[in-house]
Amino acid sequence: MAKEPDGPPSTRLARLRKLAGLGTRIGSDVLGRGVKRLTGADAGGLSRGTAEKLVETLGDLKGAAMKLGQVASMDPDLFPPEVRGILARLQNEAPPMPYERVAAVLEDELGGSPEELFAEFQREPMAAASLGQVHRARVRDGREVVVKIQYPGIEQALRSDIDNLGLVVKTMALAHRALDGRQYFHELAEELAHELDYTREGRLAREFADASAGLPDVVVPEIVEERTSTRVLTMGYLPGQTLRGFLASGPDDSERLRVSGLLIRAIHGSFLVDGTVHADPHPGNFVVMPDGRLGVLDFGSVKRFSREFFEGHRDVFHLVLQGRPIDVLALVRRVGFTVDLPDEAARPLLEELIQLAGRALRTDDYDYAHDTMAPDSRQLFARHAAEFLKIRPPAEGVMFFRAFGGLQQNLRLLGARGDFRPFYRSLLPLLG
Repeated sequence: MAKEPDGPPSTRLARLRKLAGLGTRIGSDVLGRGVKRLTGADAGGLSRGTAEKLVETLGDLKGAAMKLGQVASMDPDLFPPEVRGILARLQNEAPPMPYERVAAVLEDELGGSPEELFAEFQREPMAAASLGQVHRARVRDGREVVVKIQYPGIEQALRSDIDNLGLVVKTMALAHRALDGRQYFHELAEELAHELDYTREGRLAREFADASAGLPDVVVPEIVEERTSTRVLTMGYLPGQTLRGFLASGPDDSERLRVSGLLIRAIHGSFLVDGTVHADPHPGNFVVMPDGRLGVLDFGSVKRFSREFFEGHRDVFHLVLQGRPIDVLALVRRVGFTVDLPDEAARPLLEELIQLAGRALRTDDYDYAHDTMAPDSRQLFARHAAEFLKIRPPAEGVMFFRAFGGLQQNLRLLGARGDFRPFYRSLLPLLG
């Protein structure tokens, strides 16, 4: 099996083989438990053992395969809580690479050992994720930092995943024009490939910080330029708890509501300023800091949208908060949607979708612990699948939906109840 020393399997065949074996186990598990449900003996989903195997396999594979597992772990409707808790380990607990490989990457990229490059460097990683792992360190001037180091061989592994997924997408496109998702896959694949360049990620972090400058309660770590390269990223350390750690500490509803507001401001704020959005929204990328602010991490997937897309959504933000009507059909066409349905058929579908998405903005007492926007939207799509296939967003919409869909999932995770509208209104001054 082709792989770098202590790295993930990297060839298309090797990765397909591991996924095929995993798929067989999951299929058998689902079938067996489905039979039990029919007899009334069991109402569960995946077994704990299969969930553990899923985490082990995707953690070993890393790359795009692991990213898909991270996305699955965020959806509260896909798996029961016990299984989601196991899958959540994919967000920052992948099997780490040995310290010797860490040192070798630092030598290759920055020309020195950890001891030469840093005043202190912790040998054990504080987190290990899909493309690299993170170590605590301290630079010579005393600043506490974290150092993200890319896994050897991960570039080929990621590109193998993209090629494998691309074949599936191409096959679907050839089967039926309505299933042609190649432009969306190209957009997503391009963004994933960009995440391999940590120098670019450092630049995107600075751009996100600039776009968030009007949000004093949102913190972006400083990039340490002299200790950053294509495969190494060094940035200031932000103390605090990830969203899951925050929830484990037992916060009351008022505190969960406050942190929910910080998330809304962090994701919407930069977008409303200049169309920049943080599009990798899993809970491990947000830190509730001891001083109450929200730290934002991981900028490999920061997206700046086209002027037409950004300005269209910004204008709608104004209209929604003012309680004014929206011509939803004109809106989707303005931001680049292609609508191949008659207006009288498309309009009611889009209006129903907008109504679902805006529930939290029409009441002063919304309960995210019992939120059903996502499953209700999926049911709407399922009932009108043929029609929705004829309403096609622009390619850049993939990252928009990833960012704001992830925000909704994190708000469900926090499960706060109250009036969310003031958090959105607080962003109006950013629009000038």
